[in-house]
Amino acid sequence: MKYSGIGGQAVMEGVMMRNGRNYAVAVRKPDHEIDVKVEENKATLFDEKWNKIPLVRGVLSFIDSLVLGMSTLMYSASFFEDEEPKKAEKDPAKKERAEKALMGGTVVFSIILAVAIFILLPYYLSQVFQRFVTENANIVAVFEGVLRLVIFVAYIFLISRMEDIQRVFMYHGAEHKCINCIEHGLDLTVDNVRGCSKEHKRCGTSFLVFVVVISIILYLFIRVDSHVLRVVIRLLLIPVIAGFSYELLRLAGRTDNRVVQILSKPGLWMQRLTVREPDDEMIEVGIASVEAVFDWRTFVYEVRGEERSDARTE
Repeated sequence: MKYSGIGGQAVMEGVMMRNGRNYAVAVRKPDHEIDVKVEENKATLFDEKWNKIPLVRGVLSFIDSLVLGMSTLMYSASFFEDEEPKKAEKDPAKKERAEKALMGGTVVFSIILAVAIFILLPYYLSQVFQRFVTENANIVAVFEGVLRLVIFVAYIFLISRMEDIQRVFMYHGAEHKCINCIEHGLDLTVDNVRGCSKEHKRCGTSFLVFVVVISIILYLFIRVDSHVLRVVIRLLLIPVIAGFSYELLRLAGRTDNRVVQILSKPGLWMQRLTVREPDDEMIEVGIASVEAVFDWRTFVYEVRGEERSDARTE
């Protein structure tokens, strides 16, 4: 499978696709029309200079994706707000500042909440386990890792049961199917997209699985007496974990090596919870998002040319 370089995410009733510094958000509005916004991500931290530095590029890409994802999610949600007298329109600059402040606060709160749930909570629960069950440090470290994995899977499972989130996960499926379609050399049509896989190795879900697994492994080697220092080290290792996870995800998207495929399996399994089959209208939204930022016809022609060359060689 040829690497296209595009990526995206699901938003509320829509899909965001990103190609380099440009991104497009396609949203199915309440009147069933598709709204498409195309912009350059001028605030990106991730450019060619940093793209050459392993680990660092992963951290910056993660932050960049989080900010852009939150921004596009808020944009898509704006189509479904209750209609009220639009007083804010009298002062667009003030409205924009308020939206940026809200987005910044939401991003910070999300990071703090994630650290509390997936880093601090398993650690302190493992300390309770150590106090009442065993003092063996190795067993406690393993228990903490297993607990972190259980909390992560339980969290994903619970949010996947929410009706609104289920629709977002269906658009997530449309995003994956569109990318799989062109990366397999097929024309980007509803029929072709429908027949493609809804799982993808470069999915953000796979990234999170890598983060959880790598954190479990690294935290096994933290051996200090101070509880405060243990927590500090865990927090300091977060950028390192994100960097390693990004490199694995990047490798998974560029190679079909058997070892890499095996490493990708847990993320693909987890996508059974976070990615659902879309309907045709959702696929149309995904196609509109891709076409706004990516010349898929030229790409597909190149893929087909490589396949024909391989066939003649054989």
